[in-house]
Amino acid sequence: MTLLPDPVWPVIALAVISFVDGLLCLRPAGFIARCFEDVGWPRRLWWIMPPIKFAAAGGLVAGIWIPGLAALTTACLILYFVIAIASHIRARDFGRNLFLNATGMLVLCVATGVFCFLA
Repeated sequence: MTLLPDPVWPVIALAVISFVDGLLCLRPAGFIARCFEDVGWPRRLWWIMPPIKFAAAGGLVAGIWIPGLAALTTACLILYFVIAIASHIRARDFGRNLFLNATGMLVLCVATGVFCFLA
């Protein structure tokens, strides 16, 4: 296991995706709002999603130079998407949001963790 990502590019790609996701959550894009509604995420908590996603992007970028931070952030993103998948399953939302978005992001996060920190 390494404390700094090697290679760095998957971490940067994941940071960019997290940042763009945060931007899309500022005033939730239609597909994101529908996703929140489909899993029963309370509207009063929608505001918390952009800071979470921006913090993930920041942690990934800072983790390029701060030992362990990108690995920890990647692990937190894996947990986030496991919870997201569980929320979709609980809500019986077995469509695009579960299989393309949440599961796809989980696979990307796990691959980044394995490829950059365990390989």
